[in-house]
Amino acid sequence: MTQTVFTQNFIGGRRTAPLGAETLEVRSPFDGRLAGSVPLASAADIDLAVAAARDAFDKGLWPRLTPAERQGALARFAELHAPLAEEFAHLVTRENGSPIAHTRVIQGIVAVQNTAYLKAAVEFPWEVVQAGFPAGETLWRKEPVGVVAAIIPWNAPQQSALVKIFPALLAGCPVVLKTAPETPLDGHRLGELFNDAGVPEGVVSIVTADRQVGEHLVRHPGVDKVAFTGSTAAGRRIASIAAGQMKRISMELGGKSAALVLEDADIAATVAGLRYASLSNSGQMCIAQTRLLVPRKLHDAFVEALVEDIKALKIGDPADPETYFGPLVAERQRERVSRYIQIGIDEGAKAVIGGLGLPDGVKHGAFVKPTVFVGVDNAMRIAREEIFGPVLAVIPYEGLEEGIAIANDTPYGLCGGVWTRDKAVGIEVAKRIRAGTVSVAGAAPNFLCPFGGTKESGVGREFGTEGINGYTENKSIGI
Repeated sequence: MTQTVFTQNFIGGRRTAPLGAETLEVRSPFDGRLAGSVPLASAADIDLAVAAARDAFDKGLWPRLTPAERQGALARFAELHAPLAEEFAHLVTRENGSPIAHTRVIQGIVAVQNTAYLKAAVEFPWEVVQAGFPAGETLWRKEPVGVVAAIIPWNAPQQSALVKIFPALLAGCPVVLKTAPETPLDGHRLGELFNDAGVPEGVVSIVTADRQVGEHLVRHPGVDKVAFTGSTAAGRRIASIAAGQMKRISMELGGKSAALVLEDADIAATVAGLRYASLSNSGQMCIAQTRLLVPRKLHDAFVEALVEDIKALKIGDPADPETYFGPLVAERQRERVSRYIQIGIDEGAKAVIGGLGLPDGVKHGAFVKPTVFVGVDNAMRIAREEIFGPVLAVIPYEGLEEGIAIANDTPYGLCGGVWTRDKAVGIEVAKRIRAGTVSVAGAAPNFLCPFGGTKESGVGREFGTEGINGYTENKSIGI
């Protein structure tokens, strides 16, 4: 296995010797082989990164460039980044065990995401003259919010990093990116690309830190905004700290999304769509539709088709393009998901495929069996708590009103899906689902439209002009 080694942090556009003494080794959750290593940042390293960003914001060129000039640098970054898609895909697979087929798709999504942000920046109302009421005129400006701490998870690290860095930089904000300890290598790899694109010194820092040092970044008085993707529990902690300092926040948190299957749904097409909507990356996706709400009269046929589809999916080496289910990110995650499988059994649900233990033919690695539970009530823990693994709960319902009620009976509100042959009906049902994003019949996301959650699934939105808006402050100048 190729090893990717960084011996220095990326602080304000420069490789800088770490002030801490610890080195973090990254090992594959498939076979334990060393993928690479990075410095583990100390609080002093964080102080250095924030100081560089603070200086870049208060005195530097980047916030004072025109939006078009910043867009030019980010366009050059996108041009440099896109040809490296295959390299990044393999790097992420080595880090977190995501199947290479999945990481390749994600890198394609990242390229579209970058292009969409650039398009949104052109359309963004950076400065407009508003007719006064009752008289005069007002200059309405969107100005950068300040220094941004971007804190990301391990499941889709490239996408998570750039979905925050791009709009922050477009808005004129310097960024300190804290990668997850599980996936630091691909994040550090981005550093020199920003330099090559012409982003000035001080504007971008990339560090890897544990939870305690990450909290130091959140608390740092030099940080104006925290942009976070991760668990709802961690989001609550960050929000409580930020609120005490009146910092701006945006958070994309957990989900327990419902796939609401309507009576007219094509079962084969729906199951094929749920293969991706529910089980991509071994279910380690906050957007995964893991509660499958099915009309009672379709239940048995649906479950049979779902089980047969899962049986045909390959489990094994994530570097194999034919593999659909790779290992989970770490042994601790395997243990966590296995505990939930046991909880489902203890609650009285039945696993019609999967269950406890390693999948057949698997000798090592952080694997769990893809599991489908039936006999699930929406009050069960396996239907209410985010498991973050390949564990699905099939819940029957009687009548559309009950189906919608079950879909909305959750503390989360990130995503959802309505599976029907009738687009018009699907739209009307989707309007009634309390979630930030709802797809009809597996429709692809639109990266020019806002994405984010309601309820405990987060605060704020990413993508499009609304995503850029989250990194700005409004200023009104009477003229």
